[in-house]
Amino acid sequence: MDTLSIRIKIGDREYPMKVKAEDEAKIRRAGKLINDKLKRYREEFGLDDRQDLLAMVAFDCMVEAMEVNEVNTEDSEQITAALSSINNQLNSIL
Repeated sequence: MDTLSIRIKIGDREYPMKVKAEDEAKIRRAGKLINDKLKRYREEFGLDDRQDLLAMVAFDCMVEAMEVNEVNTEDSEQITAALSSINNQLNSIL
């Protein structure tokens, strides 16, 4: 398993980290998305305080994660119901 030593800049700070080679692009994209959100909040709300900006980004990311989790849960329930229906149909045929 190859690991790479990379540096990700978030806000005005660089963070060194070791990542799997296959995860590098994903990690770099996550850093870019965070920086994009920081910039958007800075411009939209006129905030300069880094702690406030990071807190807002963290909150926004958590809301997004919760929404994705809800959608995944709903999808899982629908898939489970569909598979159960197919299974019942197959059992009645057999």
